Amino acid sequence: MKIYFLAPLVFVFAINADKCKKKENETVYKGRLEIKAICMNYTIKLLEGNLDTTQVVATWKDESTGKIHTNVFALGSVCSFPSTIKEGDEFYFTIDPDPVRNCAVCLAYYPKPPKSVAIKVVNK
Repeated sequence: MKIYFLAPLVFVFAINADKCKKKENETVYKGRLEIKAICMNYTIKLLEGNLDTTQVVATWKDESTGKIHTNVFALGSVCSFPSTIKEGDEFYFTIDPDPVRNCAVCLAYYPKPPKSVAIKVVNK
């Protein structure tokens, strides 16, 4: 009888311990919203952290303004990015391996870097 009672508890503790390990292992980066353009065409600058160089554009020119940006990427997780973050705001984020993709986004164009990254904004 005691085994039937203890087995579910062990299972619950094992799942929660696994979730804690995953959160501890997530790398946290610091970024800044460089461009908050129409229809979630957002450009983010990497300020702190070593994000894979295949995901970040070292130098990119905004063809609308002519301004050169370094270490930037396009926002790849438009459905979950907080609307409270304004252009110029700095924030912390992790890579989101499974971003929400079921939201409506208009198709108006504004230039953005050719590489995009799905991120999740976090508190540090």
